[in-house]
Amino acid sequence: MRKTAAKLLAVAAIATSVATVAAGTAVADPAVTPAAADIVSVGSDTTQSVSTQFSTDYNAYLTSIGDTTSPRYYSWDATGSATITPKSGASAITRPNGSGAGITELNTAGSKVDVARSSRAPKPTDPASDIFVAFAKDAVTWSANNGGHAPASLTAAQLKGIYDCSITNWTQISATLPNATIKPWLPQANSGTRAFFLTAIGNPTVGSCVQDGPEENEGVDSRLAGADVVYPYSVAAYLSQTVGGHGTPTSNPGSLTLRNVGTLVPVNTTTNTINAPFAASAFGRVVYNVVRNAEWTATDAHGAALRNIFGPSGWICANGTNDIKSYGFLPLSAAACGTTTHS
Repeated sequence: MRKTAAKLLAVAAIATSVATVAAGTAVADPAVTPAAADIVSVGSDTTQSVSTQFSTDYNAYLTSIGDTTSPRYYSWDATGSATITPKSGASAITRPNGSGAGITELNTAGSKVDVARSSRAPKPTDPASDIFVAFAKDAVTWSANNGGHAPASLTAAQLKGIYDCSITNWTQISATLPNATIKPWLPQANSGTRAFFLTAIGNPTVGSCVQDGPEENEGVDSRLAGADVVYPYSVAAYLSQTVGGHGTPTSNPGSLTLRNVGTLVPVNTTTNTINAPFAASAFGRVVYNVVRNAEWTATDAHGAALRNIFGPSGWICANGTNDIKSYGFLPLSAAACGTTTHS
């Protein structure tokens, strides 16, 4: 009899990843059009690359065990063509860019989309039927251009002041800093990193001095040039793009460097990982894959496939640690990976 992924995952959970994580890989849309029964994710820019690596390695795992029937997993990037056809037989949709857009599409596209990548936790405005499945830890700090006017550290209160525009000049931070106007930027409106960062600094009412629009974690955007720019950045994305070797010409920090929040340092430069105290602070976040509860709990092949990929005993939690680390994230404990929450 042909063995299925559902039957084999209990044994395969102790295996290591089939594919070796290679620098520069896993930043692309699916190379094939996913079948109607396949699992498809859209949404967060921050987690798109590791999710594509998951799909590459998970699908290779199925092939390696001779499973030709279980649904495959595919991940669509947050940016690229204006529209995508997520599955065979589906009509085209506007490409969801960001956690918020992915979650919206999950709740409007029906069977065209199965998973929304989210770099933020549930909000009260999210449907109660959305289940957020945890898979890794990230953190968000602020960045500024190397050689610019910004100091090495700003407190959360100072960052809140910068983003509510009550602090507009570096001399308000310190008389020793240049007399120059601060230029705060935020990622585009659907960005989960944007939403998380604003919460972490104290939920400021964003002032008129703040500009937005750049893609998150893309320091090479020309709008982010200049000595006075302040911009939030995922620590995992920064590590992935630099020491992880997964940067691309458009997805890299450019001259932006990560800065401290008060005494909290975002990167452990000995291990080149997110610094544990920073991850444990208000600036540390769990990242998720969001599914519809009715499908997550279903006893059919579709529900089984979702759990076999994202659940506590699924492929990501059992075999995805190398991918998670390579893309700058911290693995969750065995007790936390695959756990669910909702708004």
